[in-house]
Amino acid sequence: MQKDEFIQGLLNFLDLSPTPFHAVATMAEMLDAGGFSRLHEGEDWQLEPNGNYYVIRNGSTLAALSGFAKEAVQNVRLFGAHTDSPCLKLKPQPEIRRKGYLQLGAEVYGGALLHRWFDRDLSIAGRVTYADDQSKTKSLLVDWEKPVALIPSLAIHLNREANSSSSVNPQTQLPAVIMLADKELEVSFNELLLEHIQEEHVDIDIDRILDYELCLYDTQPAALVGIDNEFVTSARLDNLLSCYVGLQALLSSKTGQACVLVCNDHEEVGSLSASGADGPFLTSLLKRILGGCAKVDQVLAKSMMFSADNAHAFHPNFADKYDDNHGPIVNQGPVIKINVNQRYATNSVTSGFYRNLSDALGVPYQTFVIRTDMACGSTIGPITSAKLGVRTLDIGAPQWAMHSIRESCGSDDGFHLFKVTTAFFDTDELPD
Repeated sequence: MQKDEFIQGLLNFLDLSPTPFHAVATMAEMLDAGGFSRLHEGEDWQLEPNGNYYVIRNGSTLAALSGFAKEAVQNVRLFGAHTDSPCLKLKPQPEIRRKGYLQLGAEVYGGALLHRWFDRDLSIAGRVTYADDQSKTKSLLVDWEKPVALIPSLAIHLNREANSSSSVNPQTQLPAVIMLADKELEVSFNELLLEHIQEEHVDIDIDRILDYELCLYDTQPAALVGIDNEFVTSARLDNLLSCYVGLQALLSSKTGQACVLVCNDHEEVGSLSASGADGPFLTSLLKRILGGCAKVDQVLAKSMMFSADNAHAFHPNFADKYDDNHGPIVNQGPVIKINVNQRYATNSVTSGFYRNLSDALGVPYQTFVIRTDMACGSTIGPITSAKLGVRTLDIGAPQWAMHSIRESCGSDDGFHLFKVTTAFFDTDELPD
């Protein structure tokens, strides 16, 4: 795959994936097209040697595997990322009526940069659970696609401290306006939602909506920016970029090594869920593929994992926020993430392996270490490494504006990580 094809595919993937549910559905379509078959956790599995398969849990977590011949697997190459991003999720009873406006209340999911949500053209997407005309409980994905909501900022004339203070009260200042509604108009959000579903899914009979998991999202498409298209800007680069890298590398790998791609939900809120990295999903999957616990432990002792999650790129306007020797530059290579307090799982062996692999390909790389007087974020790397006992590298493309409604990164770095990850999936030599 050439860079231009990779970038265009990334932009399309970002636009098609406003929620983790949509991201997983989009990845599943790409895996289907690539010759992978879906397995269902509640059914018996009849796996063909060296077959290509994928599994979905909760509609928001996906694992794909290839190259498994049950009796012959000696080690596994794992690549982990996460499907979720900080956002605003609608409350179960979201309606707020004030002075003729109908607004929707939302909870803040993850560590979002809240002030970036003002004055954006917002839409609504996610999963809806409903009762059909036979009273059976079912679910479907919905996406308004067009702008249907906004959170207007307060004029500076009414808030003279706006440029010196960025404090946001999420309860009172983030309800989104969706329509004018006078006192006589008692429309509920569920009624609006049902009307939209009937337009979007004309072939589905819905008796009533039971519940939903819906979020607001920015409708501005992903784009290339810069005089020479040096940058990618989009929502949810953290961490759909890594999901796309791992997926394309798996589809591009050729040698038939045993490989697993896992894209978990709920990383932004701690990963402790049935579909999160701190849950049983990946362990359960490996046991079913490889056999009993002893076999899994034996294979994992010889295996390795890339935990891919974007890194903080050096910001030229805030140079004092970085360690002088460890401020990654956009488009100068993927970032090896290191933290002695185990907020990242990288050690000298996994870092050295990545450096050696990159050198052989002529691909640049960088390192990130947080300032010693600042707290460090984390990833699924330490969680998965601790649960499985597998050697792990924390790696990621450098980006700006992490957890903003619109993030940015270099147009080269994701492609560089794709090239190294493909080589990782194809290599027959892992570190001793």
